[in-house]
Amino acid sequence: MASQEIETLAGALARLPGLGPRSARRAVLWLIKRRDTALRELVAALTAVRDGLVECHTCGNVDTTDPCGICADPRRDPRALCVVEDVSDLWALDRSRLFTGRYHVLGGRLSALEGVRPEDLTIGRLLDRVGQGGIDEVVLAMNATLEGQTTAHYLAERLEGLPVRVTQLAHGLPVGGELDYLDEGTLAQALRARRPIS
Repeated sequence: MASQEIETLAGALARLPGLGPRSARRAVLWLIKRRDTALRELVAALTAVRDGLVECHTCGNVDTTDPCGICADPRRDPRALCVVEDVSDLWALDRSRLFTGRYHVLGGRLSALEGVRPEDLTIGRLLDRVGQGGIDEVVLAMNATLEGQTTAHYLAERLEGLPVRVTQLAHGLPVGGELDYLDEGTLAQALRARRPIS
């Protein structure tokens, strides 16, 4: 039986995504064995993030500066705006280095079951950004869930009167995917989005 402090640390780590109680205890033991190096570095990094973390007022990204590094980067294309549900989606897309524009984080998705309404998201800020001009394309990068697609359709309707091209990420068969292993929703979307072979 470990001390209360160690159990508290293991419990805190177990609440992280992807870590269960056993994995958290293994991580704690690993940190304890390396308390003069790894544990000290982890504590310093967590403290720095806790003390310096801010939300970007422009896009909603989480960074240590406001505006965030993406919004402040002059190499980014200001005419292209990619709308995502959460910061994790922004980070995933930006890691690919395929989108060179800027982002807008909604802070969630519309969901009647969870009681998330349009006013609970940053849709108003999005419409203000687009309404100011200078944006030619809005890419709706919602997750391929019922709520994500509902949110995308709602946004498309709200952006309809503005002078921007509204696009959406493609959905369907993943590269290397085998039909036998795909769910019906993915197959249905792939069939609906079929295109001629060129």
